[in-house]
Amino acid sequence: MTQRATSIRCDAPVQTVERWTILRLPREASEKLPSRGQVAVRGTVNGREFATVLEPDGAGGHWMRLDAALRRSAGVAGGSAALDIEPTKDWPEPSVPADLQAALAAAPQSIREMWEDITPMARWEWVRWVNATRNPDTRARRVEVTISKMTSGKRRPCCFNLAACTDPDLSRNGRLLEPPVVA
Repeated sequence: MTQRATSIRCDAPVQTVERWTILRLPREASEKLPSRGQVAVRGTVNGREFATVLEPDGAGGHWMRLDAALRRSAGVAGGSAALDIEPTKDWPEPSVPADLQAALAAAPQSIREMWEDITPMARWEWVRWVNATRNPDTRARRVEVTISKMTSGKRRPCCFNLAACTDPDLSRNGRLLEPPVVA
């Protein structure tokens, strides 16, 4: 019989960073997660079910982006939200950006087969690495390098801090931006 992971319950502050609405897990909740990097979870926010991958904040904690549909259905407007999550080994599929999708489609069949063969977690890492820059030249190079590395048999990107916050819209120097202070 497999043991079920323990549910983590908390009130997570709703924050607006740049144009995004996020839930930032309290430190005590993040400490219960199995990794300081990305963690696949399923659970509820204000009673509404979801499955996602929590992102690291670069300081040992985690956060998740709330899209408009989940915000509306869960009635999240501000303050805090009731979060009940459980780590899972079943990673949801990442949203593959168009430039990486095009490169994979143009790649040899063996690369497309490798992409399908690697784990969803590995696909998340490739997507995260490609998305971790605002510079269009760097991004294009990362898409090229993804195909090149996979051609040489690499199933995961290497050499980047998995516990850093890599979203270029929400981080600086590997750390999640703090919401603006309202006076």
